[in-house]
Amino acid sequence: MRRMELYANNLEKMVEDKTVELREEKKKSEELLYQILPRSVADRLKAHMRVEPESYESVTIYFSDIVGFTSISAKSSPIQVVDLLNDLYSCFDAIVEEFDVYKVETIGDAYMVVSGLPQRNGNLHAAHIARMSLKLLDAIRQFKIRHMPSERMRLRVGLHSGPVCAGVVGLKMPRYCLFGDTVNTASRMESHGEAMMIHMSPSVKTLLDLFGTFEMTPRGEINIKGKGLMKTYWLTKERQLCEVVN
Repeated sequence: MRRMELYANNLEKMVEDKTVELREEKKKSEELLYQILPRSVADRLKAHMRVEPESYESVTIYFSDIVGFTSISAKSSPIQVVDLLNDLYSCFDAIVEEFDVYKVETIGDAYMVVSGLPQRNGNLHAAHIARMSLKLLDAIRQFKIRHMPSERMRLRVGLHSGPVCAGVVGLKMPRYCLFGDTVNTASRMESHGEAMMIHMSPSVKTLLDLFGTFEMTPRGEINIKGKGLMKTYWLTKERQLCEVVN
């Protein structure tokens, strides 16, 4: 009888430990899901609900690239490159969290962020992306490459506003992806930009003009693939309200 009682107690303890272990694993899985998908989308997937693709009339997309990354990589070991990107994106991610934006993805040295989805925010998406862009440029000016302290990191930024379609792609490793010409144009703004400058399309300027605090200068007309000649602008700073009033 005593032996059966000990066996039952041990079995109960094993079940209890396994339950705690499963809870911890579930918590880790949920945390990972929230890292790769917007919270509202992740919640629907957790509830076994279908996430339908959705069209958004107006969002603002940010693309950036490290200028001279190939050269830096050539002078670094693979581990040093990984450490560099980890340091840089940890810095970027902390800034991104301050704004109503969603980091779509990072591919190598490319960084993509959007505002205006999955929760719509009127015209505020342009201001959130603009402020975030200015803060990221400030951060990159202070950024130090650990293994190359004398090397200056330079960022090239492109912005565009317009309609997109967004949806979850994949089952095993779901990704929240954006589709549409707006994505391509935002990427073109980045690739046609210059180091340590924020290059933007007329649609972003039109939205930022509504706020009356952003300083922008014309770049002139440039030939954009698939678009032809487009008059684009540089975002230079945001004035404080007291400066605007005065």
